[in-house]
Amino acid sequence: MIRITSLILLLLSGPLAAQDLTLPAGARQISDRVSPLDSYDLPTGPFADGSLPVQQVEGRVERITWRVQSGSSTTLQLLAPLRDQIVAQGYEVVFECEARSCGGFDFRFGTEVVPTPDMYVAIQDYRFLSATRGDDVLSLLVSRNLPSGYIQMIRVTPVDAEAPAPLVIEETVNQSGGLLSALEQNGHVILDDLHFRTGEITLGEGPFASLTEIAGYLAANPGTRLALVGHTDDTGALDANISVSTGRAQAVRTRLIEAHGVAADRIEARGIGYLAPLTSNATADGRELNRRVEAVLLLN
Repeated sequence: MIRITSLILLLLSGPLAAQDLTLPAGARQISDRVSPLDSYDLPTGPFADGSLPVQQVEGRVERITWRVQSGSSTTLQLLAPLRDQIVAQGYEVVFECEARSCGGFDFRFGTEVVPTPDMYVAIQDYRFLSATRGDDVLSLLVSRNLPSGYIQMIRVTPVDAEAPAPLVIEETVNQSGGLLSALEQNGHVILDDLHFRTGEITLGEGPFASLTEIAGYLAANPGTRLALVGHTDDTGALDANISVSTGRAQAVRTRLIEAHGVAADRIEARGIGYLAPLTSNATADGRELNRRVEAVLLLN
């Protein structure tokens, strides 16, 4: 279970502190869309009788999404600490539901969701919350595609109000249900905070929390090795995709060796192109999920 705590009392005091929200370590912000003046239909109840009840609000609208290492955590375990934070900040929860009680498919496609690949929502595995505090409104949407969790926040504040404080990524957190637990339990895990230049094998500058955790795990477990396996979507020829996926796995291996001090004989790199997809390549969302590097646990 991921336990989210405040970051030095949110590092702030006064009116801005109430706008702050703390996320788990390793959370990767995927998108941040800000409209200085826009409207948002805030769901206030489940989809029923062919319609979704909403409260239309206007103001400064911010739409933010993150990807987190969820491990074995449920959507409720991801949402609950965030709910506790906003309630502590003076928000009143006006509506909360899980996939079935929300209205399933109809609610998912009746409410605003940041387009893929910046947000992923599993039709049968998501939770939603809407809350208000005076003229401010906020909604949270949480879903999973293991081992990743996805969080969307939409918040609306009056146009003449002081700009909300930036959101804070928690620096120290207990993630007992995170990447390493998934690695030990399943024998492999997706390193989903990595990013590469489009169409290239060059790994971004980082730092990447997943690589720090992997390096620490290898240091603490001298009897283990890892295979890094690159995967692609099915765009293009197999040979080309195997070359790209191999190059990306090798780039991750090089980073672990050069930046994290992992011995070269503890990790190997392979690429298998599009031969082991997680899901269908028929959609942009599916292709995004299929492009990945996994760590596979090897025992000596």
